[in-house]
Amino acid sequence: MRTRATAGALIALVVALAVVAAGYGKAGHAAKAQVLPSSSCGPLVYSGGGSPQYIIASDLPLQGAGRSQTVQMTKAIAFVLKKHNFKAGKYTVGYQSCDDSTAQAGKWVSAKCSANAQAYGRDQSVIGVIGTFNSGCAEIEIPVLNRASNGPVGMISPANTYVGLTHGGPGTAAGEPGKYYPSGKRNYIRIVAADDFQGAADALLAKSLGVKKVYVLNDKEAYGAGVATNFANAAKKLGIQVAGNEAIDPKASSYEALGTKIAQSRAQGIFIGSLICENGGKLIKDLRAAVGPRTSIMTPDGFTPVSAVIRDAGTAAEGVTTSVAGLPNEQLKGAGKAFALQFGKTVGGSADPYAVYAAQAAEVMLTAISKSNGSRAAVTANLFKTKVTNGILGTFSINSNGDTSSNPVTVYRVRGGKQTTFKVITPPTSLVKTA
Repeated sequence: MRTRATAGALIALVVALAVVAAGYGKAGHAAKAQVLPSSSCGPLVYSGGGSPQYIIASDLPLQGAGRSQTVQMTKAIAFVLKKHNFKAGKYTVGYQSCDDSTAQAGKWVSAKCSANAQAYGRDQSVIGVIGTFNSGCAEIEIPVLNRASNGPVGMISPANTYVGLTHGGPGTAAGEPGKYYPSGKRNYIRIVAADDFQGAADALLAKSLGVKKVYVLNDKEAYGAGVATNFANAAKKLGIQVAGNEAIDPKASSYEALGTKIAQSRAQGIFIGSLICENGGKLIKDLRAAVGPRTSIMTPDGFTPVSAVIRDAGTAAEGVTTSVAGLPNEQLKGAGKAFALQFGKTVGGSADPYAVYAAQAAEVMLTAISKSNGSRAAVTANLFKTKVTNGILGTFSINSNGDTSSNPVTVYRVRGGKQTTFKVITPPTSLVKTA
């Protein structure tokens, strides 16, 4: 029967209506997602009824030399969400792909990374972020999302490898990683091996190729300088002489003088800590012309996709190796093999290795959301409880730093103008600690 409402009851009703009007229900659960701005993000991807409660945003550079790779990563994330019917447990989740690059730069830019992170933080619908692709962009976004209201907002990267994002060591800067987490709580994990593993793997590669003296180059950025240091340290540990560790101008018009200098050092190998988008093709051409075909040119995952190396360097790319954290598709088993096959059909070819990692990142994020109470902080806490058994990337867990327990590194080699899998290296911990 009807009764008169008390003053207290009326106040409670008004407050409740105000909360719902703001887009949220009890326990902080979003009632309707607020779409991220189209200036940086694509349209909302969602096929459930009405509007989703939350948004997962991906943050990747969608313009420039690696565009084919990162666009495929966004498709892999959408593929996984669709497979789960855009649900994470009892919550409905939509997806927006956001771009941290510009056409003019052809790569990620600081201003876009900062603006994107601010947008994610403001939009309470954003429950988690998959990204970034570049470690330098992650350095900007992590602390912003670490301070976000009702957070921190959890991030999971399928690609960042710079060591200092999660733990200290050689090649990292003072104050890392603590300076990225001003709240005192961690909000970032990655599912790829960090550069101390990649550098050690490339040093083992150099040893196996018979390199006794190596010349190291870096582009002066966090990723490039870091992985170059990791490689050089591990190489020295293995008894390989480092003839030089030189910073280069990634936008130079010519590297002929540098090539001559390296040739005169009589180094049997060159390691390039840089990105292919930063004039990498020209660099390889000029170096190869100076040192000849017998000198091993080794590159880290900044030189992916390998197709870009082949395209930009032409015949000079022959024999160049590129290391990528993770397993090659042909060694994936179970869920990973099934995903690569199914997803490959949707893109009309083979799945890029980073698309496989993006798919696993999406699975991890959905699991963290499903186990949460619907709050950003709870999702973030669950990311650090990640334990995957027989997933797309096999079996692995995340430690308190945010690093994965699975650290294989695949070396690809250009042969006959095509990308071929050369070997998979999982370096011993003893060598990684010196890298």
